[in-house]
Amino acid sequence: QVQLVESGGGLVQAGGSLRLSCAASGRTSSTYAMGWFRQAPGKEREFVAAIIWSGGHTYYTDSVRGRFTISRDSAKNTVYLQMNDLNPEDTALYYCAAKTPYGRGLTVPGGYDYWGQGIQVTVSS
Repeated sequence: QVQLVESGGGLVQAGGSLRLSCAASGRTSSTYAMGWFRQAPGKEREFVAAIIWSGGHTYYTDSVRGRFTISRDSAKNTVYLQMNDLNPEDTALYYCAAKTPYGRGLTVPGGYDYWGQGIQVTVSS
């Protein structure tokens, strides 16, 4: 089992920045990748970004590429999501997720095995 705890959310004005953190504990040696997803009210959970734990390759959805940066600190078993130039459309509950080498792909929720509890990000106009 892997436990994930997110932190760093909150309320920010449009154009501002936030950094989300996700600390992993437990059987982290089984982690192949970690990702961030978000879910706005009335919408499906959508992929935001992912990072391959070994090697650090990153992937982004088009709407955040160039504004968001995913990174990891292997020594701390922590993944980060730096979010810049935020806009109201980024308002959502953000989830951290961990994926083993098996199953579906990086950009779908079904591809991940472990999830954090979610953290709110609200961007005011």
